[in-house]
Amino acid sequence: MALIVQKYGGTSVGTPERIQKVADRVIRTKRAGNQVIVVVSAMAGKTDELLRLASEISSSPDPREMDVLLATGEQVSIALLSMAIREGGLPSVSYLGNQAGILTDSKYGRARIRDIRAEAMKQDLDDGKVVVLAGFQGIDGANNITTLGRGGSDTTAVAIAAALHADVCEIYTDVEGVFTTDPNIYHKARKIKRISYDEMLEMSSMGAKVLQIRSVEFAKKYNVSLHVRSSFSDLPGTIVCQEDEAMENVLVSGVTYNKNEAKITIKKIPDRPGIAARVFSEISKNGIVVDMIIQTPSSKGGHANLAFTVPITDYPKALKMIQKLAKELEAGEVVGNEDVAKVSIIGVGMRSHTSVASRMFVALAGEGVNIIMISTSEIKISCLIDAKYTELAVRALHDAFELDKSPREESL
Repeated sequence: MALIVQKYGGTSVGTPERIQKVADRVIRTKRAGNQVIVVVSAMAGKTDELLRLASEISSSPDPREMDVLLATGEQVSIALLSMAIREGGLPSVSYLGNQAGILTDSKYGRARIRDIRAEAMKQDLDDGKVVVLAGFQGIDGANNITTLGRGGSDTTAVAIAAALHADVCEIYTDVEGVFTTDPNIYHKARKIKRISYDEMLEMSSMGAKVLQIRSVEFAKKYNVSLHVRSSFSDLPGTIVCQEDEAMENVLVSGVTYNKNEAKITIKKIPDRPGIAARVFSEISKNGIVVDMIIQTPSSKGGHANLAFTVPITDYPKALKMIQKLAKELEAGEVVGNEDVAKVSIIGVGMRSHTSVASRMFVALAGEGVNIIMISTSEIKISCLIDAKYTELAVRALHDAFELDKSPREESL
């Protein structure tokens, strides 16, 4: 008997009809002789509705109360799905995060899971019940409801699979798996059958929205096999797993893009030890994540220009903070640019192949796309470009590395 964790996103449970289809799939899985835990997100649009309601009450709602409010979305989903499974003839029980023993820290809105005490769920599974669990939420040491942030249901599912040593964690979405690039902007995008944890981590961090990055980190740490597939199809999707030799033979696995970044440049900043530390310590203290960084000498000696990128959601806060800091440091003008995007190529094969960067830069140059900033890792190269060239750049890179003809064609 296998233990299978299935996660369904908001689109998959967006209407009573779709909830019924999810119930039918769960029932088939259970009747095939498996134990099943189903992790469910709030119905599509519900979280946005709750956020809107909060904004009508307060311009800066208390974080604790926001988590209490947002956690109600999943409560609706799990109750309805459990009812549908019962109507289908199987015993089912729903669990909120606190009932499931999902213990987190107290960082409201972005809590991290510290422990899972799943004894009650184990007993229900042994009793033959389908367990329907609310994703995205838990409880801290003071019994406060907490939420894990957008996409947190993925993390819940993987954490539960790890804690209970599930045989597989199936992530059901509105797409058929992980693609070589966004199929909405390039018709040549191809579904990848198998991808490594490291590649998926880079794709998630670089803009691919299929899986939340923390869920992939969990899966890698605890060696949880993920199967990303569509809730609207029975076709196999993409397996996210440990790296193997076949993966290393592929130069580039995918092209991603991210339009949710902004660039900040501090001009004529004093070029001496400790200045960069001062700037980025201040940014870190405010909880802002920095991605690309570049420092170049200015035309006048003793000064430099320092540029970096931040998430667009943090841009207004970061810009205001840096403008204040620049005055304290007696630096020059602070310039912001929201009209940028990051395009990236990702692949474990980069570790053992040369000329990847030059091939990328030649492809972008051939389309007249100027590169503003560059960052690299062992299996990734990212370029910051003008946002208006995003789709053109993605298509050019996809063609340059012939991703529609990739040799990675092993079966699941």
